[in-house]
Amino acid sequence: MNTENLRTFLLLVKLKNFTRAAEQLFVAQSTVTNRIAELERETGVRLLRRETRNVALTEEGKTFYDYARRIAEMEDACLSAVKGGVRQIRLGATNAVYEGALKEHVLQGVAEGKAYRVTLGHSAELVEMLFDGLLDAAYVYQNVRRVGYDCAPFSEDELALWVRADKNAFPEGITRAELARLPFAMCNFSLAEIGSYLRELFPAGHVFPFEVDNSNKVKDYLAAGLGYAFLPRGLVKEERESGFLSEVSPLDFDRMKILSYRVCRADEAKRYF
Repeated sequence: MNTENLRTFLLLVKLKNFTRAAEQLFVAQSTVTNRIAELERETGVRLLRRETRNVALTEEGKTFYDYARRIAEMEDACLSAVKGGVRQIRLGATNAVYEGALKEHVLQGVAEGKAYRVTLGHSAELVEMLFDGLLDAAYVYQNVRRVGYDCAPFSEDELALWVRADKNAFPEGITRAELARLPFAMCNFSLAEIGSYLRELFPAGHVFPFEVDNSNKVKDYLAAGLGYAFLPRGLVKEERESGFLSEVSPLDFDRMKILSYRVCRADEAKRYF
């Protein structure tokens, strides 16, 4: 399978427009069309739906997209490795772990002359990328047990309740019963324990005014003064130290401890943080 065709497919999915994809690739639009047609002939399925203004993935296309992305990333990693020179260390991390604990290590390594390629995502997909050879190490919330891989504790954090300081209506603390009456941002950390902890604090079927799977977007919600949210303490280090965000103390429920892990091949464990 021609990787040039795969990369054209990936770009087209990103831009959702044949004309824009052709312009970015500096080729004729017919070339983009032919490359996609060749992929569809090879796979025997329709990968894209042509709509009035853009294109969209079919169900088969969604499956194909994940594999196409991995193939392109593996090709990049292979070329980087065989060309020599400074080799990028490929790290994967959840956004909260990166901001709360990993970032300082990476920046220090860059200052020392090392090179890193950091991928942010959810724990499950990062571990899968590690097993596929697309990452050298993953910093995740999963305690992974797999032959040939080493999983070691990396950081410990605490899930706390935050609000913009000038919007804090509970300076003396808050009860569980009071939570449901407030505007909350819900973040899906893709960690079952956190999801269970958060949802148990609210009534069954509770609808959150803002629900998202990226913790930085929750910080935007807090910064706008729209309400409250639970986030790991390390993720809001700068905001709490500057006094921009205020922590609301729980009065009749406990904060949750969060453990993260570094996962890598067992024979390379000493190479990573």
